[in-house]
Amino acid sequence: MRVCLASTSPARLMLLRQAGIEPETRSPRVDEEAVVAALEQAEGRILPPEEHVLVLARRKAADVVASLGQSDPDFDGIVIGGDSMFAFDGEVLGKPLVADVAIARWERMRGGTGILHSGHSVFRVQPGRPAREAHAVAAAGVTFADDITPDEIAAYVATGEPLQVAGAFTVDSLGGAFITRVDGDPSTVVGMSLSTLRRLARELGVAWPELWNAAHAS
Repeated sequence: MRVCLASTSPARLMLLRQAGIEPETRSPRVDEEAVVAALEQAEGRILPPEEHVLVLARRKAADVVASLGQSDPDFDGIVIGGDSMFAFDGEVLGKPLVADVAIARWERMRGGTGILHSGHSVFRVQPGRPAREAHAVAAAGVTFADDITPDEIAAYVATGEPLQVAGAFTVDSLGGAFITRVDGDPSTVVGMSLSTLRRLARELGVAWPELWNAAHAS
């Protein structure tokens, strides 16, 4: 069965590959800030993280489903969309982008616990049939070591890794050594919850082993 990842995230692609799935990838044409701003203005409130990530995951997946309908009408498989946000002390922390912000963030997070929210949208797409969707949000708590030194923070930030990731950390690369605990599906912190994707696929009548198409899974 074909699998299309509605994302160009290297972390999400790697995660699926490690799970035995070699997906096609398409970049969704979604202006994330505009989508959220319009919805918040219409409803007169700020979306909490769990709603924020779900709205964007669903929009991304739906956009790719629509583009497949035009460019690849014979597509028979599933489309996966995702979005993630990290919240610490009730504040959403996006990509720090610059070193000073990343350093200050790590000094603040040291010894604390934040929540990684991950939205998931899965569409079952079949030729000649309406697409069907299932969606869910997963969350995982991330606890940071309390003995991280200023030199370690500076060295980690100097690698550039934390500058382009939400929350300024990774759990599956250099940042993993500074994380002492993950409460929840660990893959959620990487980019998507594999257990959640499995459940959503099953809701749509697709057994997870049907998606194993990578060479090492055959």
